[in-house]
Amino acid sequence: MSNGLEKKLELVGVGYKATMAGTILELALGYSHNIFLALPAEVTATAITEKGKNPIVTLTSIDKQLLGQVAAKIRSLRKVEPYKGKGVRFVGEQIRRKAGKTASK
Repeated sequence: MSNGLEKKLELVGVGYKATMAGTILELALGYSHNIFLALPAEVTATAITEKGKNPIVTLTSIDKQLLGQVAAKIRSLRKVEPYKGKGVRFVGEQIRRKAGKTASK
């Protein structure tokens, strides 16, 4: 393994942001407070925010198990809801959408 493994997480929602400060990942996921997540030394992360696109957090590590565990922890902070599709998801993940209420006569 020369370059390690990589997982990408996409933050879908109005006002969702991600920034890196050293080894601490700061997430704004629609709660009343920001979430600060200290990453292990083996995992490195980069947060990319382009105008008009959803923020993407890229996690890289040599340890596959630890990488999946950190990605699952970040995803569990705001799971994707089935009606609008807002939340933290893996890039390329297909979300099963539900139909909302329909107005009856």
